[in-house]
Amino acid sequence: MTLDATEFIRRFLLHVLPRGFKKIRHFGFLSPRYKKNNIKLIRELIQDNSQEFTRPDIESLETMMQRLTGINIKACPKCGKGRLARLFKLLPEYGNYILPPKKEAAWNTS
Repeated sequence: MTLDATEFIRRFLLHVLPRGFKKIRHFGFLSPRYKKNNIKLIRELIQDNSQEFTRPDIESLETMMQRLTGINIKACPKCGKGRLARLFKLLPEYGNYILPPKKEAAWNTS
């Protein structure tokens, strides 16, 4: 098959996304919404008898630190009895830090 240069460029530009658009990386049978069911179906169709992958339980940071170091990171370092809680997050003094959008009530129109 041969194409003239303008037809080739026209077809090539059909694949170029407009400015501001992003490619969808997970589409089709790997889309997150249907991935589990589709992979089961694909394994049935190709008659794959391998074991189903199960994700191990993920332990929390507090539990992992307690297990690895024996230190409870939520306990007060001075008295050891009180519990630490994060009240606010400090922002960096420099750099490009973008604040997350504020959650406003849906009825707030002002």
